[in-house]
Amino acid sequence: MKKILLLGAGRSASSLIKYLFDNATSESWYITIGDINVAHLQPLVEPVAFAQTITFDVHNDVQRAEEVSKADLVISLLPAIFHIEVAKECLKQERNLITASYVSSAFLALHEEAQQKNLSIIMESGLDPGIDHMSAMRVIRSIKEAGGKLTSFKSYTGGLVAPESDNNPWRYKFTWNPRNVVLAGQGTAKYIKQGQYKYIPYHKLFKRTDELFVEGYGHFDGYANRDSLSYREPYGLLDIPTMLRGTLRRQGYCEAWDVFVQLGLTDDSYTLDGSDQMTYRTFVESFLPPATSPGQPMAERISLYLGVPADGEVMEKLAWLGLFEDTPVELAAATPAQVLEKILKEKWTLAPGDKDMIVMQHLFAYELNGEQREVTSTLVAMGDDEVQTAMAKTVGLPVGILAKLMLQGKITHRGVVIPIYPELYEPVLEELEEHGIKFVEQERVVAEV
Repeated sequence: MKKILLLGAGRSASSLIKYLFDNATSESWYITIGDINVAHLQPLVEPVAFAQTITFDVHNDVQRAEEVSKADLVISLLPAIFHIEVAKECLKQERNLITASYVSSAFLALHEEAQQKNLSIIMESGLDPGIDHMSAMRVIRSIKEAGGKLTSFKSYTGGLVAPESDNNPWRYKFTWNPRNVVLAGQGTAKYIKQGQYKYIPYHKLFKRTDELFVEGYGHFDGYANRDSLSYREPYGLLDIPTMLRGTLRRQGYCEAWDVFVQLGLTDDSYTLDGSDQMTYRTFVESFLPPATSPGQPMAERISLYLGVPADGEVMEKLAWLGLFEDTPVELAAATPAQVLEKILKEKWTLAPGDKDMIVMQHLFAYELNGEQREVTSTLVAMGDDEVQTAMAKTVGLPVGILAKLMLQGKITHRGVVIPIYPELYEPVLEELEEHGIKFVEQERVVAEV
């Protein structure tokens, strides 16, 4: 019997846990799920003989070493900052590891040791990063094998709300870590366009968006991710003139979110004095210039300060959040970003029965046989409810499939690895299609070269 240690049982783990349970008997697995709080998993675990839960503290050196040593494979869905502790323990205990998070410089430093110990640390194996790599590499490989030369690659992903649950002015609800949504895009975005490096500072990011269209679902806005350039080498696209990776939102979201950026409400670098005494209105007030006249409405002041129409859709979105009301903040020593997160969670949390939606679109341009061609590859995946979300499926299922491949001895790449190799992405994409996670590709000839 092979033993799996899954660390992390948050919102993105539900589909992974279901997948592991569905395959446990046929694959002869025993699954231990560890997290700081596992009480919500008891109804799932009690009826089965192949799983258990443990209260797990990643900072407890003794417990971490003991639990990792028992496992044949470790999967970490803990917050990203804790993965490195788990990875170092896996190297000590000579155990393979799978995570969905980005490769960092700290992980790259483990690459050589993992190779020497014949271990695999598979990362970026969820949705984005993860399915985006796999699906893009499948098309890139196909184009190259046909003799095509890629001239442009753009890729966008959005965790959104399904049409039947799209019932607020923002057309958005949280389907992953709210804090990450609030802090998204901070820093400078960099990409390449027609051979020229481009940079977008944070305060301009949500003003410089691209419009995309998805058949049957309408128009979306895409804004650039922080670093679109680091994947040129892994993708084999070092000489590509245009490459951009970005995030999708419904039209109108970015324009309204930019108000938060311009006011400074997404800043997480300092704490507010007296935040526990603030209301939502006085919180916003603290970032505005003094009123020009007594009793001047806040909407009018924001309009004058930022050039946003006082009676337009942006102001409607802000008012719907309750930003102009005297609702108590009730957070002590909070950063602006933490206060904003609290406000948003009250309005953007998935309600019982709500469904989410994942939209991913790759846009390829290439030259072949004297023609300029374009390929659009699009994924739309729907959640079942507020627990078995599309986000949980698209993060958890590829991790689970890779875990199965690992325990079956079908993964031979060693070191710190991302799923850009056919050995990894072909079986994952094939099995994802069985779960309804499938890309639709359209190709057209644009012009003669």
